[in-house]
Amino acid sequence: MKILLLGSGELGKEFVIAAQRIGQTIIAVDSYENAPAMQVAHGFEVINMLDGEALDRIVAKHQPDFIVPEIEAIRTERFYDYEKQGITVVPSAKAANFTMNRKAIRDLASKELGLRTAKYQYATSAEELQKAVQEVGIPCVVKPLMSSSGKGQSTIKTESDIEKAWQYAVAGSRGDVIEVIVEAFVNFDSEITLLTITQNNNPTLFCAPIGHRQERGDYQESWQPALVSEKDLYEAQDMAEKITEALGGAGLFGVEFFLTKEGVYFSELSPRPHDTGMVTLAGTQNFNEFELHLRAILSLPIFEITLEKAGASAVILASEDSTNPTFTGIEKVAALPKTDFRIFGKPTSRPYRRMGVVLTHDTLSTSINEVTERAKETAKLVTVNS
Repeated sequence: MKILLLGSGELGKEFVIAAQRIGQTIIAVDSYENAPAMQVAHGFEVINMLDGEALDRIVAKHQPDFIVPEIEAIRTERFYDYEKQGITVVPSAKAANFTMNRKAIRDLASKELGLRTAKYQYATSAEELQKAVQEVGIPCVVKPLMSSSGKGQSTIKTESDIEKAWQYAVAGSRGDVIEVIVEAFVNFDSEITLLTITQNNNPTLFCAPIGHRQERGDYQESWQPALVSEKDLYEAQDMAEKITEALGGAGLFGVEFFLTKEGVYFSELSPRPHDTGMVTLAGTQNFNEFELHLRAILSLPIFEITLEKAGASAVILASEDSTNPTFTGIEKVAALPKTDFRIFGKPTSRPYRRMGVVLTHDTLSTSINEVTERAKETAKLVTVNS
């Protein structure tokens, strides 16, 4: 099969590696050369994926069997036409369109499916944001409708934060939609990602829940399994199955939830491998999230997903701008037991850019807090140099 991968970051790179292992052909696409997934793909294209005509050209050129989006900033409305041409969009054109835009996915979850979500409003200007904050209340969270990895996301704690939040959201927005969602702050005990795998001819499956911690709206550590009550896990699985069924198609979804004293709140959804799911590269499961995504796409039956180990991931962040980043401390990480790492191969760095990840694992009887702390401390051994 020929797969056109739209977006070629570190998640795409691991997906390409999984696909190469079972003989698939991958063309990696991004807006810059030498993106991580391009380094391991059969071929690559450099285009602005918000340019619909450019997107049409490469689809016509390569005639893929599958189109697999990895990022948000794509002219996703073109996907419906590609499906009519007989190309499988992963997981579906509807899923890609809805989840690339927080407005569509939140309205589907809250208004159509009746899932529990935070109170929310939308705004297309600083003035509308002022009104939305009054409706939702302070504190609240502001996010661009189109963004990822926390870009443009901030918390409003006082009225003086509103104008700054608008400017930050506009600067962090991807695509050409200048609109934000304003969410009431949820007083949660913890956050989880529930990796949910939909299959064409087999039941929906769930991975063990993944806990994670964020800063600046981006994940810093993740761990599996997260400690979740049976009641909350059942509620999260029920919500995840409802929303993925409504979106259609086959593949892996990263469904995020807040766990509170009142119950489980739906937060967000990504129709692809999730950054917090990189913990599965520590061997926590019989298949990592990238292998699961690929098998579901190709209609290869997945009999079961088994939890094999406790594991954690912690990000390696850059602190400076560089056009030739290098790393020190890797040999210290390599010398540690039950530890691994990935360097993503990004050709440039900037402050807080994710450049790699440290992975730790241990037996299922080991405290997950202990495994996570070990990942955090180990990640500190690596320095990204300019």
